[in-house]
Amino acid sequence: MKAISYSRYGGPDALAFGEVRDPKVGPDSVLVKVRAAAVNPVDWKAREGHLDGILAPVFPVVPGWDVSGVVVRPGVAVSEFDVGDEVIGYVREDFLSRGTFAEYVAAPLRTLARKPRNLTWEEAAGLPLAGLTALQVLHKVLEVRRGETVLVHAAAGGVGSLAVQLGTHLGARVIGTASERNHDFVRGLGGEPVTYGEGLGERVRGLAPEGVDAVFDTVGGDAMKVSANLLAPEGRLVSIADNDVVTYGGRYYFVRPDAADLLHLSELAEQGVVSVHVDETFPLERAADAHRRSQEGRTRGKIVVTVEWEGDGG
Repeated sequence: MKAISYSRYGGPDALAFGEVRDPKVGPDSVLVKVRAAAVNPVDWKAREGHLDGILAPVFPVVPGWDVSGVVVRPGVAVSEFDVGDEVIGYVREDFLSRGTFAEYVAAPLRTLARKPRNLTWEEAAGLPLAGLTALQVLHKVLEVRRGETVLVHAAAGGVGSLAVQLGTHLGARVIGTASERNHDFVRGLGGEPVTYGEGLGERVRGLAPEGVDAVFDTVGGDAMKVSANLLAPEGRLVSIADNDVVTYGGRYYFVRPDAADLLHLSELAEQGVVSVHVDETFPLERAADAHRRSQEGRTRGKIVVTVEWEGDGG
């Protein structure tokens, strides 16, 4: 099959488009015909070797963890999906090798759920990793409750934009950091935007004089340091970007595949509770450009790689 892969750690130029070995489908896996795969910052961090301490590479590595597509062959032990089912997945294993930037991916059952019927392939591909991250942090780690005030960093980004929507759905007041050009976008999601940069602490205090009950950090660094001083008594701080958060009494979190959580997200999308904004799309053969675009930052929503198929469109 055709895929994007890299045989060494490096920059976007390490990515090559060409033929790779077809994936084998294990008993508890499903072969998915890929329609779209979202780009996440973790993809280029893995490509550069920053995850080498926790995920061993098996070269050549096909990058990508997010997918939307169609089941073409269930594994012999799988009864949950049939040929032709439309699915989404956060297809992460405990090593780097068999990713979603390809024509096909063998996805473990625990990574999949049915695709939301009201989302396009591109929108659906942007939901799994970012949506699971937002859901798991808000529900299971921060345990956000109705009436609380939550500060979300990078509220216009992939994870942040979904966290704003999910936090609002929980009945929380959500304040979100964003650049001026994204303030209307954040308001449209249900959040109250504040601008990044110097004076952030004072701006947040102006909106929440008593402090915030929870902080969802997606950027690390100075924003995280400022956030620690904005917490109300008993406030909680979680970062998905900087494990130094523990020095401020917070917790670092790495999202995990969970089929039940993913199905819940699919249902919320169909109910109109969450939506996915696709900022830009690239064909599979231009995945290196998609990585470059992701590394530039300033993305509103998601960047998505698409796989074109001739014939019936499925």
